Amino acid sequence: MPLNNLRCQQALDRLTKLHPKLIDLGLERTLALSQKMGAPHLHLPPTIHIAGTNGKGSTAAILRSMLEAHGYSVHVYASPHLCRFNERIRLNGTLISDDHLADILERIEAVNGGSPVTFFESTTIAAFTAFAEQDADFLILETGLGGKYDSTNIIERHACSIITPIARDHEHFLGTELADIAEQKAGIFKPACPSVWAAQDKAVADRLSYCANIEDIGNILVEGQDFSARPVSQDEFLLSIGDSEITLPMPALFGRHQLQNAALAYGCMIQLGLSPEHKATANGLKNAYWPARVQKLETGNLLRLAGISEMWLDGAHNAHGAAALAEAIRALSDNRWAVIYGALDTRPAEQFLSHISPLTDKVYCLTIPGSDAAIPADNLCQTAASMGIEAVSCQHIEEVMQKIAQDNAGADRAVLACGSLYLAGHLLEKNDTLPD
Repeated sequence: MPLNNLRCQQALDRLTKLHPKLIDLGLERTLALSQKMGAPHLHLPPTIHIAGTNGKGSTAAILRSMLEAHGYSVHVYASPHLCRFNERIRLNGTLISDDHLADILERIEAVNGGSPVTFFESTTIAAFTAFAEQDADFLILETGLGGKYDSTNIIERHACSIITPIARDHEHFLGTELADIAEQKAGIFKPACPSVWAAQDKAVADRLSYCANIEDIGNILVEGQDFSARPVSQDEFLLSIGDSEITLPMPALFGRHQLQNAALAYGCMIQLGLSPEHKATANGLKNAYWPARVQKLETGNLLRLAGISEMWLDGAHNAHGAAALAEAIRALSDNRWAVIYGALDTRPAEQFLSHISPLTDKVYCLTIPGSDAAIPADNLCQTAASMGIEAVSCQHIEEVMQKIAQDNAGADRAVLACGSLYLAGHLLEKNDTLPD
């Protein structure tokens, strides 16, 4: 391992040990640490703050690509990472380097002095420090969990907020009622700051509106009321916003649900007071990149082992994401899919599999390596079998690919790996196709 990479990993490992809990929502510790670091949260570029249950990363990726196509420089903060922590911090289009990251993490440790702080809190301040010390036109800031008590929410203002679709997820932190979850997401709203919302369940929409009124936020654009997107051909979609209509190429990110994310990104540019040009917007859509979101792999170690020419990879992990994934892969192939499946115990596996089961004839279950929350492959097999799905338990990903090769008997199958971003990251690493 290179020296700087080793420094990063050692610092990250030390930061995980400063608090007994992985997640402990609240802003006091984050704010105190930021003050010790010179308050970088007060010196960030104009910030687009994104909250929601699904689509945050894809919306951020499309927005970043569109802004860059218009000539703007953009920082991005996203989580979790797939393979390397550096993926969380993008400075003007480039992942933070190992030596830069190691330097900031060691500064965080020095000023913190061993005080209890969660991993996400300390690394968020590391990201804010990097963003504050390097100029950019915009910062796209994705919440980690929720919004109101998420560490990213120590910022005092933003240029625009985006609310992606809200569904049930992380109920043990955010509550079981959709309206209560919506209130947590709406915690990022700031007075006199504009916002863009995806179409929502009525209970969610009502609570968002209530919170927006309480905070007296700025102008709001709502999908289905103020803007919409619909496909007009296999290659193009129609974006309607206000009295304007524009025909644009389909986003590079696959799936009809990406039209919603593209529309949210475009709406955000309007709220920022920008004037999106057709050619630059089209280029941004065509060049958007966000790994493990219906991502097509055409080369790599695992594909060669299985004897297949392509494999699709997706990090959807809850019922809402599984429904969007099922619609996307149904459009890719009418054939029955061979599914590689791994999941965490943070949500019921049967909810996810219920959307995927009609499209598969066999599921290869894997315990996600390196995660204490991973559901054992044998348990996943039992769940699948109880739903009438043929399933086989595998010890490691190489065994999965070998079994696929044996079952295919030379045929080039449609193969999908899904169930968790942590599984996606493991496969990308093993396949030697790391995100950049």
